[in-house]
Amino acid sequence: MRKFSLSLLLLSPALAFGQDLVQYVKPIIGTAKMGHTYPGATVPFGMVQLSPETDTIPYEMNGRYNPDVYKYCAGYQYTDKTIVGFSHTHFSGTGHSDLGDFLIMPTTGPLQLNPGTADHPENGYRSRFSHENETAEAAYYKVKLDDHNILAELTATNRVGFHQYTFPEAGNAHIILDLMAGIYNYGNKNVWTFVRIENDSLITGYRQTAGWARTRTVYFAMTFSKPFTKYGHQNYANDVYKGFWRKFDQTENFPEMAGRQIRAWFDFNTRPGEKIQVKFALSPVSTAGALNNLRTEAPDWDFDAVKKKGQADWNKELAKIRVNALSNDDMVNFYTAMYHTFLGPTTYMDVDGGYRGLDQLNHSAEGFTNYTTFSLWDTYRALHPFFNIIQPQRNADMVRSMLEHYNQSVHKMLPVWSHYANENWCMIGYHSVSVIADAIMKGNINGYDANKALDACATTARYRKYDGLGYYMDMGYVPEDKNSSSVSKTLEYAYDDWCIAQVAKKLGRNDLYEEFIKRSQNYRNVFDPSTGFMRPKLSDGTFRKEFDVLSTHGQGYIEGNAWNYSLYVPQYPAEMIAMMGGKKQFTGHLDSLFTMHLPDAFFAETEDITREGIIGNYVHGNEPAHHAAYLYNWTDAPWKTQERVRMILEKMYKPAADGLGGNDDCGQMSAWYIFTTLGFYPVCPGSTEYALGSPAIRSAELHLENGKTFSVEAVNQGAKNVYVKKVELNGKPLTGRFLTHADIMNGGKIVFYMDRKPKK
Repeated sequence: MRKFSLSLLLLSPALAFGQDLVQYVKPIIGTAKMGHTYPGATVPFGMVQLSPETDTIPYEMNGRYNPDVYKYCAGYQYTDKTIVGFSHTHFSGTGHSDLGDFLIMPTTGPLQLNPGTADHPENGYRSRFSHENETAEAAYYKVKLDDHNILAELTATNRVGFHQYTFPEAGNAHIILDLMAGIYNYGNKNVWTFVRIENDSLITGYRQTAGWARTRTVYFAMTFSKPFTKYGHQNYANDVYKGFWRKFDQTENFPEMAGRQIRAWFDFNTRPGEKIQVKFALSPVSTAGALNNLRTEAPDWDFDAVKKKGQADWNKELAKIRVNALSNDDMVNFYTAMYHTFLGPTTYMDVDGGYRGLDQLNHSAEGFTNYTTFSLWDTYRALHPFFNIIQPQRNADMVRSMLEHYNQSVHKMLPVWSHYANENWCMIGYHSVSVIADAIMKGNINGYDANKALDACATTARYRKYDGLGYYMDMGYVPEDKNSSSVSKTLEYAYDDWCIAQVAKKLGRNDLYEEFIKRSQNYRNVFDPSTGFMRPKLSDGTFRKEFDVLSTHGQGYIEGNAWNYSLYVPQYPAEMIAMMGGKKQFTGHLDSLFTMHLPDAFFAETEDITREGIIGNYVHGNEPAHHAAYLYNWTDAPWKTQERVRMILEKMYKPAADGLGGNDDCGQMSAWYIFTTLGFYPVCPGSTEYALGSPAIRSAELHLENGKTFSVEAVNQGAKNVYVKKVELNGKPLTGRFLTHADIMNGGKIVFYMDRKPKK
């Protein structure tokens, strides 16, 4: 079996202009430490993410949060030595979790229905494995389960997970369906599960959970490539009331299974080397929907054909950008970053358009693809702006999905952090507003009414019950003694309000423009000129006395400190710089951010920040300061942006399992990488400008949906040539420090002339 090894990549970077780009995709990147990515099989924006689980860490122990669970947001940690099974739903790179539905595990020998432990896998159905016998590719995953000597292979369509298990010898083989297993599991997460044996090779059912999404039902249809000889289940729930079902022996060959804690098993007679295949389809609506998805997307039993189709789908999406990079490592980093950006948001509807809405009613997506998994506090910054260039139709459908969420919301709120027909209210701000504004301002209005979208944005921004918003509306800031993380909320609300104002101005809605442009200035209300930092203010109008500019805990910020968050005024960078002392002083302040040392004690209580993601006091492993390195463009030292971004690329992204400096956060870290590698970045989504940086490729071609091509070239490129001597756009000098969205979408070419010395 082929070992995963980046050293085996002997291909020329020029091959990026050929067809096979999946060779550069390494899903194993980010699966160690803080990346929180998963290595399994999925297709672009697919509803199924079929991937291995490596442990069974519970969310709580003795009634308290178990911090070890944080490592398993994606279910897999590269350093683990055992695999528990393969489940069908996963988040990519998040800092909180859910999902892990419908775990399947093939076994041999005596039937064991408990998972065992990492130290003693022989006591359960889990198995040891080695990375020597593991392969992770786009749309394909393979591993040898050493304890059972079974070769497991996975691939997928949009809505169907396809398993192929090669058994070692004749005799009894088991396939376990664990309906108890899940990510961020706790005792009451499983509300109910149901399984129906339709015939000797087809099973249907559903699972209801109360996790991060507190009201979630997922339906399935599962079919085997050969009939099972017998089957059964164990219900581990200690339910006193059992009704009159107790008259049956339900443990074996009984065609209905129902309960809160169920593990089912299916037995097969196998020949040596025989392959048993499993197709497992999901639906948000019904088992009939799952069965229709199964028969539509995977009607046959040709595993290799499904894998080939999945990888062709990936090649099609990856080919939207063709790069010629400096090294094979850079090629791997770039196309794996593209892969990670195209994992979500995820499709959330059946092949016939049916989906479960936020109101828990069934709806039909007419004329658009309905999406879910909106990690908006992360992804509004670079992922959705990236989609407005490379995936504009998908992004328009994502906007429409958000508007449908709003229509179904009893609060009349756009999504904050939503998945599977649920709002989980995670993080702060109302950044759907940013995503919608960025799309409208860039002309990506396809399939939705811009004025109705603006109304939804304004209504969301006036929902007083939401997270200190009533205080913000009345006082111009969120008071820390009334609502925590008050500075972060004030700054992010002000930015979102600016986005609303821009759309209102574009659409001629002057009343809304005046209302929200005034609100967008509220960042000034939490600036303390005596310290030069944004600072928590109390309801009596005074700044809180206790204040530590380095600490990330209890200082009025969420997942950040005053040094990083005080730079968060993306809508008014020039005004912010003037407020903080002018260009010269601000340049020195930014220099200090990147060069000072942040002791571990100052982020010890913040899960999302670790040493791997920090450069000086700049936290790249978390999002609030992702724009910071580009702020030199508003000073007299733009060359420092060029220097810093190339340094960040080198330090924070590597072609290894631990190659991400923080949570990928549904593609945000990867989108930052792509933009920065190409040489420009959306400092302020909702604006039509991109700040220039320093491209880290020799050349690139962006093949746009409108049929045009935008090219990037870096003349005299090299690892040390990080400074930009001059820039030309379509053969003419580009004298400013910004590129417009129209410049890109109209097609053309930007040329950066690189040098070892900065142009001061």
